Amino acid sequence: MKLIVLTILFPLIGYLLLSFSRGRISENLAATIGVSSIGLAAVTAFMLGLQLLSSGETHFTQELWTWVSIDKFQPKFSLRLDGLSLTMLGVVTGVGFLIHLFASWYMRGEEGYSRFFSYMNLFVASMLLLVLADDLVILYFGWEGVGLCSYLLIGFYYKKPANGAAAMKAFIVTRIGDVFLAIALFLLWQTVGSLNIQEILKAAPHVFEPKSMMVTLIALTLLGGAIGKSAQVPFHTWLADAMAGPTPVSALIHAATMVTAGVYLVARMHGIYELAPQAQNLVAWIGAVTSLMAGFAALAQRDIKRVLAYSTMSQLGYMFLALGVGAWHAGIFHLMTHAFFKALLFLSAGAVIVACHHEQDIFKLGGLRKELPLVYAAFIVGGSALVALPFVTAGFYSKDEILFSVLLADQPLLLAFGLLSALLTAVYTFRLIFIVFHGEPHTHAHVGHGVAYWLPLSILLVLSTMVGAWIHPPLEMVLPVVHVPHEAESSEWILESVSALIEIFGIGIAMALFLGRRELIKYVIDSNAFARTIHKLLYNAWGFDAIYDMIFVQSYIKLAHLLRHDVADQVLSLVPLAALKGNNILSATQTGGLRRYAAAVLFGILLLLTATLFLAA
Repeated sequence: MKLIVLTILFPLIGYLLLSFSRGRISENLAATIGVSSIGLAAVTAFMLGLQLLSSGETHFTQELWTWVSIDKFQPKFSLRLDGLSLTMLGVVTGVGFLIHLFASWYMRGEEGYSRFFSYMNLFVASMLLLVLADDLVILYFGWEGVGLCSYLLIGFYYKKPANGAAAMKAFIVTRIGDVFLAIALFLLWQTVGSLNIQEILKAAPHVFEPKSMMVTLIALTLLGGAIGKSAQVPFHTWLADAMAGPTPVSALIHAATMVTAGVYLVARMHGIYELAPQAQNLVAWIGAVTSLMAGFAALAQRDIKRVLAYSTMSQLGYMFLALGVGAWHAGIFHLMTHAFFKALLFLSAGAVIVACHHEQDIFKLGGLRKELPLVYAAFIVGGSALVALPFVTAGFYSKDEILFSVLLADQPLLLAFGLLSALLTAVYTFRLIFIVFHGEPHTHAHVGHGVAYWLPLSILLVLSTMVGAWIHPPLEMVLPVVHVPHEAESSEWILESVSALIEIFGIGIAMALFLGRRELIKYVIDSNAFARTIHKLLYNAWGFDAIYDMIFVQSYIKLAHLLRHDVADQVLSLVPLAALKGNNILSATQTGGLRRYAAAVLFGILLLLTATLFLAA
């Protein structure tokens, strides 16, 4: 299938055209190139999907060239389209196109307009290379590409030092995960003798003993790379600070690209995890803990984008929870539906920010439902999908499938974590909606206009309803299927009912605390020192940044100060010190007096003659 490479080439060409324009083209032309390149990639992906699903084939492969040939190490630059990569292809190009279209409105008048779209195009091209790669070496190229682009886009407003620090933080933390992924590649090459993904999955049951140390180590190092990109504990601290970038960047990172890369990697390498059940169980626990911790942190945030950032972290935790209990289909299904409603929420947040003169503090907003009716409707639908309100939202079908899979896996504590996270999701989501769109208005808002404004919001709004759940990923021939016993069907209905009651109860809590004057919550925090401490802890996301600063940054600085005057440096410094002293002594003899120079020469001749006579004797 020669069309597969076009999905990468279109955004890559857009990147090159915008980069070499060096900002000298008009905003209209820059937007046309940036948006149309992703649009062409989306159309190509749609055609490929139709062809694959109608052909009866399980996959298409397009081999372009052999990247390098060193003895047996011959990684091929080949692309593979199957049910999993097709799902990711649709999310990246489809949702990515809508985000690009919205960005053409959102970024109007900003400095570096064409530079922004060049970075965005390169971001999408890198992500497409990652999900289509048939070899882990080529996947690693795309993996590093999205890391680089995230640094460029998070620090897009580079004149503010805080933005540069946030970009550097994202780059460094995700690089730690990348090192783990590189180690996994080395181990796989050493043990399997190939880095082709399909060859690894085929050979793994024959090469590795189940639960062996080597396969567990490989699974853990792969997981290290995955949790770095997908912002799971303990490599999660970069994601909230990534909000320093423009809001369309946040939507692209949190919905369609980058953070889903870790979920994709674990799902793609499912054969390794099935041989390492301890590592797979760790995947589930990391997801459950991250989901819960991020949910609590979201309750205390004031920035509209940071609330959504912790929400993304929490929902990614659900995906890892699904993968950890072997519910591969449910995890990828939730990845897709999450892309719809999280893109909708971030773009809606961007509309609020622009309408309210770039104000992001939710407590300085309020009463916007009448002035921004489309955005309010988008938040209601997107928030309801995030909460997973029954039957009418896309999130209900994917999230409850995850919880049911956890129930089938007989993991009651993990199920409790998932249900508690669902309660927290309902509370912090409607807390955000009630504070921003209800109550007394604190600022005047102006409504956005234009097709680039309302069309992406409208399409994503529809996809966040049950309509989005009708698009079920074609994963049957790629990922293992969870078989549901017939007698467990009644348990599914019970679980769905319990989950729905928990979510409605969470909305009720949000109404009681945040719909109105919010006097109760103010009184509790103001009058109780313990409550203030907890609020501060959650606001600072459990203090991970402070802990990491103390353990890694401050200890490194102290070590550097300690080693500034170590013995080795002092010994080595004697050489330049001796040269400096000798220079000072000899410099003192340069007086410019001829008599002194002549006397010195004569004295030297006498010393030489004396030495000669002494040696001759």
